[in-house]
Amino acid sequence: MASPSQKRLQRELKLMQSEPPPGMTVDHEEAMQDLTRWIINVEGAPGTLYEGEHFQLQFKFGSRYPFDSPQVMFTGQNIPIHPHVYSNGHICLSILTDDWSPALSVQAVCLSIVSMLSSCKEKKRPLDNTFYIKTCHKNPKKTKWWYHDDEV
Repeated sequence: MASPSQKRLQRELKLMQSEPPPGMTVDHEEAMQDLTRWIINVEGAPGTLYEGEHFQLQFKFGSRYPFDSPQVMFTGQNIPIHPHVYSNGHICLSILTDDWSPALSVQAVCLSIVSMLSSCKEKKRPLDNTFYIKTCHKNPKKTKWWYHDDEV
């Protein structure tokens, strides 16, 4: 019998397949092999700094999802250069930690990330990128983020 977390993930996977956010597709085969780890392909939105670029997001879900947020980060060879994205793929976005709510979904997280990328005015890494990469935990959820910029 599937757990409540697994049932929720199955519903969200179906929704991501039938109504994905613009420019995003979920790797269905991978998600079906392991429901707790999804790869989502992201295409930069037209008319933005990331137009024509391709990225991958990795979602990892714990057994307490949706009461606990998923671990979300960019993976692969092409990590976007953005003031809230570290070169190791970690994303500084409040809904992934402090502002998480069980009412949020994978789709909502994806829309927030697309919005974050689309509103960027200048491609640059966070000011503390080098220090963060040297000192951070492999799991971005173990970082105590300081949210001080909501304009990018």
